Amino acid sequence: MTHDAKKGLRVTGPSLEVSAAGGSTAATVSQDGPHITPDEFVALWAEARTAYYADEFPPYASRAWRALRPDDPRRLAAALDAAEKWRKYGDEEALLQWFRDASSRGYVSGGRTAVELAELRRPKPPHQLKATPGWPPIQVPGAPGTYLTYIDERREAA
Repeated sequence: MTHDAKKGLRVTGPSLEVSAAGGSTAATVSQDGPHITPDEFVALWAEARTAYYADEFPPYASRAWRALRPDDPRRLAAALDAAEKWRKYGDEEALLQWFRDASSRGYVSGGRTAVELAELRRPKPPHQLKATPGWPPIQVPGAPGTYLTYIDERREAA
């Protein structure tokens, strides 16, 4: 742990580790880098959120994204978008490959042609109610008080 003279903060982390050979602490990574105040960070975050919700940023890691300055809020917005898509959908290339495999195996359409699928989507004729022996009378939908009852045809003929 050391004291940063510029910010008055104590700096810790992997850059200050005890050397196994000498047993001393040595800085392995330069601590001089871009310093950002909390107000600047909040402003950058707010601008990035605005760009994210307005969908005003280039795709993450694209040529246009790489051309943006590191402190451009659109750069952060694109990273947020990519992270959210990764959280929801995982690896995009693996997802696209799964769709290719599924469609080639016929999972999507079951190997049917467009004409066959259209035929399956056509409405079916309504079911005709029919009384069955051993079952109670069936109330006819839309006709209150009307019932279908099974009548043994052999009994009627006699």
